[in-house]
Amino acid sequence: MPRVSDEHLERRRQQILDAARHCFIRKGFHLTSMQDVFAESGLSAGAVYRYFKSKNEIIHAIATERQGSAVQLLETIVKEDPLPPFEEIIERFLTLVQSMLDDDGALRVAPQVWAEALHDPTYREIVSVLFAGVRSSWTSLAVRMHDAGRLPEDADPEAMGATLMCLMPGFVMQRLLVGDVDAAAVTAGIRALTGAR
Repeated sequence: MPRVSDEHLERRRQQILDAARHCFIRKGFHLTSMQDVFAESGLSAGAVYRYFKSKNEIIHAIATERQGSAVQLLETIVKEDPLPPFEEIIERFLTLVQSMLDDDGALRVAPQVWAEALHDPTYREIVSVLFAGVRSSWTSLAVRMHDAGRLPEDADPEAMGATLMCLMPGFVMQRLLVGDVDAAAVTAGIRALTGAR
C-alpha cells in the first residue's frame, strides 16, 4: 500500500478544521457535535478521529492556527528600517485581523473561545498564551519606537503593549456585532487621537 504524503495529511487535517469552523460559526461550538463535523467535512468518524481525538482538540487547533500570523506581522514590522509610521502599523495589523474575520472566517470563532475562557481553565490557558504573544509583540514595537525617539522619554512600553492589545478584541467584536467598523476607520481614529491635544 503506498505511503500517504505529508501534504495529503495536512490537506485532510485542514479540511476537518475548515468544516469544524463553518459549523462553529453557524451553530456555536456548544451546539456543534462531532457528527456535524463528520457531515460537514464529508469524512468518516474514523478519518476525523485519526487527526483529532475530541471536539476540544479541534477547538484548540482552530484557536491557535491563525493567531501566529498576527505575531509574525508585528515581528516583521519591528525589524523594518525605517520603522513605518504608527498609523500604517495599525492599519496593516487591523487589515490582517479583518481578513481573518472576512475572508476565511478563522477569527470568527475567537469570541466563543474567549467567553469559554472565563470559566474553563483549559481555554483560559489557550487564550492567555495567545493574548500574551500578541501583547509581547506590541510591547517590542513600543520599545523600538521608544528607542527611535518616537515616544516620550518616560513612556512605558509594557503599558503601551497592554493598551495596543486592546485593539484586537475590540475591533473583532465591533466588526462581528455592529459591522460598521473596518481597518481604515480605526486607523483614521488613531490618527486623530494621536494628533489630539
